[in-house]
Amino acid sequence: MSIHIDTDCVIVGGGPAGLMLALLLLRQGFQVTVAEKHADFLRDFRGDTIHPSTQELLSDLGLLDEFLARPHDDMPRVRLSWQGTELTLADFTRLPTRRKAMTFMPQWDFLDLLADTASQHPGFRLLRSTRVTDLLREEGRVVGVTGAGPDGDVTVRARLVVDASGRDSEVRAAAGLAPVGQAAAMDVLWFRLTKRVGETYPFVQAGAGMIITIDRGDFFQIAHVIPAGSWTGSDPDLADMRERIARISPRMVDAVATVTADDVHLLRVKLERLRRWYTDGMLCIGDSAHAMSPAGGVGINLAIQDAVAAARILGPVLRERTPKEKDLRRVQRRRTWPVRVTQFVQRRLQGPLIASREPGEPLPLPLRVLRDHPRLTHLTGRFVGLGARPESIS
Repeated sequence: MSIHIDTDCVIVGGGPAGLMLALLLLRQGFQVTVAEKHADFLRDFRGDTIHPSTQELLSDLGLLDEFLARPHDDMPRVRLSWQGTELTLADFTRLPTRRKAMTFMPQWDFLDLLADTASQHPGFRLLRSTRVTDLLREEGRVVGVTGAGPDGDVTVRARLVVDASGRDSEVRAAAGLAPVGQAAAMDVLWFRLTKRVGETYPFVQAGAGMIITIDRGDFFQIAHVIPAGSWTGSDPDLADMRERIARISPRMVDAVATVTADDVHLLRVKLERLRRWYTDGMLCIGDSAHAMSPAGGVGINLAIQDAVAAARILGPVLRERTPKEKDLRRVQRRRTWPVRVTQFVQRRLQGPLIASREPGEPLPLPLRVLRDHPRLTHLTGRFVGLGARPESIS
């Protein structure tokens, strides 16, 4: 059995960028098909931070109350414990937004909200368990995608193809687009720790590498930053991880002793971007266009801002005609500067994030500046919470 679909826009990847773009185009009256390779959104160890600028967008879409009705935790300030010294890294309480906090919500809940809202539009189609394997071309232009779904082969023809399938995109490769960038100096180990009643940890702990702790209610989700390429999953690697964590957070020693190598998920950090985000008929956004470091948790925010810019720029074009390369180039030009600025900052943060210092050594200079000049944390809060170039749907 084969499925053939004609639509205005086909989006590859049902993540935050893909579903937000779909929703915004649907609101403009277009038909949109999203091809998502998984059967659902229930995958662990994904970005769960929803920044104030994204919540402002949800408010403009009339979705903020429904968003806040779902399980979530708010963080008005990002705090750091560096070998016992407590300080604020970013303060969101003075942002010019309705919500003045970074919110943690399991990504599947956030994606369900976007997909459920999109499904209220008659022009929306979400193809789950559908892996896109190739591009359709006519006279050198991308005019759709082909793939395989649960019911057989799938062909989707569209006036615009958008790749939002992530940093390891096969679609991007099929289009002949290859990212460039510097090798990241760090990787991230994700794992769970058992939570005892009443137990808490600082959100960020550092001093021999870094630990980020996300309270999931009945367990802690841990992100441990390590030097790039230093994890193979061997027993010595596991012993080194436990030793580092003991130096950063002695209270975690007993809990981490039960973690096995099989419990640890490795994220190889990439800091790269495409020189050219598009080819005739196809645009890349989000991690497909620019893979970000987890530093600041800003990847989702940037991806959603790409989607907002793409919808605002390309929506009027789609209403009149088929987008040309010059139209796709406008999206890249709009979004390149904030991506470059953010990646520059993330590169500079890599050293302090993986630094290993002996007890009693002074704080790294950037942290001393924030400690001694706390008003600066409102600037870091603006950079993290809003981004270098916030986007609006209007």
